[in-house]
Amino acid sequence: MKSLTFRSNGRKAGALLTASALLLVASCGDNGDNGNDDAGGGETYEWQLGYNTNEESVRGLAAERFKEIVEEESDGRITVDIYPAEALGSEQEMLNGIRTGSLDLQMAGGGALQNAVPEYAIPALPFMIENFDEAYALLDGPVGESWKEAAYEEGYFVLSHHDLGFAQVTNNVRPIQEPGDFQGVTMRSPDEPSSIATFTALGAGVDTMPFTEVYPALQQGVIDGQFNPLDAIYETNFHEVQDYLTIMNIFYYHVNFIMNPEVWESLDPELQEVVQHAADEAQTLSREQTQQNHEEMLELLSDEFEEIVEDPDIDGFRETVEPAFGQFEDLIGSESIAEAQEFLDEYRSE
Repeated sequence: MKSLTFRSNGRKAGALLTASALLLVASCGDNGDNGNDDAGGGETYEWQLGYNTNEESVRGLAAERFKEIVEEESDGRITVDIYPAEALGSEQEMLNGIRTGSLDLQMAGGGALQNAVPEYAIPALPFMIENFDEAYALLDGPVGESWKEAAYEEGYFVLSHHDLGFAQVTNNVRPIQEPGDFQGVTMRSPDEPSSIATFTALGAGVDTMPFTEVYPALQQGVIDGQFNPLDAIYETNFHEVQDYLTIMNIFYYHVNFIMNPEVWESLDPELQEVVQHAADEAQTLSREQTQQNHEEMLELLSDEFEEIVEDPDIDGFRETVEPAFGQFEDLIGSESIAEAQEFLDEYRSE
């Protein structure tokens, strides 16, 4: 896949393609990381891939699968160095690196990209997605493809959409059974407008901080709670510093596996095919692993909290966050939300 069909506004497409042409010239120069001549024929590339969770996370497993396949199928022309746990900076700093070209690859939380492409906030709107199948249908279908095009125009080439699952809530104040239970609870949120608006509507305080700072902040009482899929809660040991868990599937989370567009355009068609195949296989692994993890992690965590709430008042939560959808429409665009909702309604009716 060498070319893309862009939206009619063409936000930054022209600039990116011009920059891509310049990169092809520059790759023949003294760049020490990408585009070196290989004695065996063809250019060679050494890439850095960053993400913000640990090596045992779903992102870590997917990163290793991508590395394994791309290095093998490129016959050594591409090597990938993996940097987990924000070793290359915070998620936002890595996103900036992808855009500027100082970082080649990132497995970025889907919501983290919403500041550049607001549509990527839609899957994580509260209670928007009901199950895995419809999440994949949305992301892999025409709606998701249009989001990829928008991301490309903003300086991010989305290789594939990986899975993180549904977010659950933990805290140290009280069991969360109904909306009023969030009063007086300070929740950590990524710097994502939709998440912040959701918990503000529920009456919680919100504190944004990098993922790697959450554990000590919970331990020291700087914040009271956080929200993540169960595997992330377990693998990051949040259960060690949290008393209450509520299973509420409040957000569906995915990962955008992104690449610097200029690096992508510098590849010959054969290598592009290799990279895309490796990204697709990493996507498949992440989705299979995420679905398997939920039940396994719930069992593992069953004795780790003072109380687990498995039947909260979901209808009450939905009603409470409903007023925030006006704000979501301002942030994302009412037409974009309506397009996704229409797609999901049609999918559910089939």
